[in-house]
Amino acid sequence: MKRYFLIPFIAMTFGLVACDIDVDLTGEEFLGRTPLSTISPENYFRTETDLQLFSNTFYNNLLDKEPFLEQSDHYLNLNLSAVLRGGNDRTVPISGGGWSWGDLRKMNTLLGNMDKCVDEAAVLKYTALTRFFRAYFYFDKVKRFGDVPWIDHEVDNTDMETLYAARDSREVVMQHMIEDLDYAIQYLPEARSTYRLCKWTALALKARVCLFEGTFRKYHDPASHPEMYVEPLPADAKSASWYLEQAADAARQIIVSGPYQLAKDYLMLFAEPDADAGEYILAIKNDRSLSIFNNSTAYAIMPTQGCPGLTKKFVDSFLMADGSRFTDKEGWETMQFVEETTGRDPRLSYVCVTPGYMRIGGTEVLAPDFGASVTGYQVAKFVMDETLPGVGRVDMSFNDMPVFRLGEVYLNYAEALAELGTLTQSDLDMSVNRLRDRVGMPHLDMEAANANPDWYLASEQYGYRHVSGANKGVILEIRRERGVELAQEGFRLADLVRWREGECINQSFYGMYFPGAGEYDLTGDGKADVRLYPKGEKPANDMVNIEIGSDTGVLLSNDTYGYLDHHKNVAHSFDESRDYYYPIPTKERSLNPNLKQNPGWKDGLDY
Repeated sequence: MKRYFLIPFIAMTFGLVACDIDVDLTGEEFLGRTPLSTISPENYFRTETDLQLFSNTFYNNLLDKEPFLEQSDHYLNLNLSAVLRGGNDRTVPISGGGWSWGDLRKMNTLLGNMDKCVDEAAVLKYTALTRFFRAYFYFDKVKRFGDVPWIDHEVDNTDMETLYAARDSREVVMQHMIEDLDYAIQYLPEARSTYRLCKWTALALKARVCLFEGTFRKYHDPASHPEMYVEPLPADAKSASWYLEQAADAARQIIVSGPYQLAKDYLMLFAEPDADAGEYILAIKNDRSLSIFNNSTAYAIMPTQGCPGLTKKFVDSFLMADGSRFTDKEGWETMQFVEETTGRDPRLSYVCVTPGYMRIGGTEVLAPDFGASVTGYQVAKFVMDETLPGVGRVDMSFNDMPVFRLGEVYLNYAEALAELGTLTQSDLDMSVNRLRDRVGMPHLDMEAANANPDWYLASEQYGYRHVSGANKGVILEIRRERGVELAQEGFRLADLVRWREGECINQSFYGMYFPGAGEYDLTGDGKADVRLYPKGEKPANDMVNIEIGSDTGVLLSNDTYGYLDHHKNVAHSFDESRDYYYPIPTKERSLNPNLKQNPGWKDGLDY
C-alpha cells in the first residue's frame, strides 16, 4: 500500500505536479522532462499557496514512513536483507539503486522560480523549506554513496558541464548542506509544528547530519582510510571535531531553548494515534478517517508479515534495572527467557514481548509468538491498542511515525561531546540521564563508566572494535543507550557505517536460548507455554508445539540445543573494503565516464 504524508492541501497537489518518478541524472528522461504538466512556470509560483502546493510532495517523497522495517544486527526479519547477506548477494545494479534525482530537480525548479512570488515572507519561508529538504535529500545520498555531484540549479540539456561532471568531494557537498540548513534555521517558523517544518526541525537535522559526518571522519580518518574519499578532501576541509562541535551546538539549542519535553510514557509514545507534540519535533501523520495507514502492528504480530525479532546480542545489551550489566552476571549466556528478562531496563519490556506482557488495551497475558518472530524476541514497539478498530490487520495501523524527536537530540548531544572529549557529567544529566529518568533507570555516571568500560560492548564478538581513549567507557554507554532508546527507528545501519563497525553484521544473529527439547514457561506464571520436540516426534499435548530442525519449526545453533538460529544456513557478511558504500549503477557510469565507482564494487567498466 502506498502511504502519504498528511499535510494541508495534499489532495490539491495531484493535478499540479507531474508524475512523481525517480529519474536518472544523465538520462534522456531527465534532460527532456518538464517538471510541470498542467501548469506553466510563467503563471505559477505567484502565491504562497502555489509554493506550498508545489513543495508538499517533498514530505511524502523523502521522509521514511515505516522506519521499523530496517533490518540490522539488532533486528532481523524472516528473510535477511541484501545488506545483511552481503557477499555475492549484493551486486552493482544496472540502474536505480538509490541513484535517483527527480526530487532534487523539483527542489531546484522551485528555488529557481521563487522570484515570481511577490509575497516576500512566503519566499523566505518556502526557500527555507526547500533548502531543508535539499539538505535532507543530499544527506541520504552522502550516507549511501559518499561523494556525489552537488547540483543547486535547474539543469537543461545544454548544460554539459553539470550533466557530465565528476562527483564532488563530500566536503563540498557537506558544506553546501550546512549552508542550506543554516538558512532553514534562520527563516523557517520558530513556532513548533508536529507535522510541518520549523526552525527546530532544521536544528535537529543539522545535529544529525553533523554528528554523522564528525564521527565518520573520526573513525574513517582520511589519512588512514583515503579509499573512503573517492574525490579527495580539499586541504581546507573541516575537521571531524568541527562537525562534532556543530552537532553539539545545534542539539544544545533545542535542549536549552526549544519548546520540547519528553513524553512521560515511552511505550505509548510510539503506539498513540497522534504524535506527542512535546517530544516529536517532526512526525509523519497517519489517519484512519482518511485511510492513511502504516503496517507497524500487523508486522509485529502476524506470521505473514515478516516475523521480525530482536537479536540476543541486542537483548543482552540492556542493563539491569539497578544499572548493573546483565552480561556481568554468571551464566548470562544460557539463561532461560523468564530469568534473563526479569529485573531489566524497563525499555526491554516496551520494545520486546517479555513475561507478563499484555497488548495495550488487552487483558490476556501473551507469550512470545514463535510464528511471528524469527528470534523469539518478538517486537512490541509501535504496536497499537488492540481495542482500536482494525489495527491488527495488514496495513491498518494509524499511529504517527517519528522523523525527529527529542530523545534522539539528547543522544546526539551527548555523543558529539563525548567524541570531542569535552563531555561533562552535567551534559549527561541534561541529556542521557533525562532519558533514564523517564523509565526509572539509574543515572549514567561518566567517571564510573570511563574507569570500567564494559567488556561486552568493547568485544569483537558482541560489540565495537574501534573505541579508545579516556572516554572509551562513556562512549560505549552512549552507544548502548542509543540502541535501547532508538530501537527500530531506522538509525542502526547508519550508525554502524559512521562508527566503522560494519563487522557487527558478521557477529552471530542468534535468538533465545533453549537447552534442548522440553517444555518452557515464557510468561512467568510457572506453567509451560511452549514445547520443543525432536524432529519426527509427534506433539504430545495441546500447548504450542514446535519441532526442532524442521522447515516449519525452529533451528537451534547446536542442532539439538542452543540459540534460535533461523538463518543458520544463510550466510551474512560485511566486506570492510566495499560495503560502507552502495555502488553507482552501471548505466550512470556508462553515460558519464567521469563518475568513479565506489571502492570494491566491480561493474565491468575500466574507468
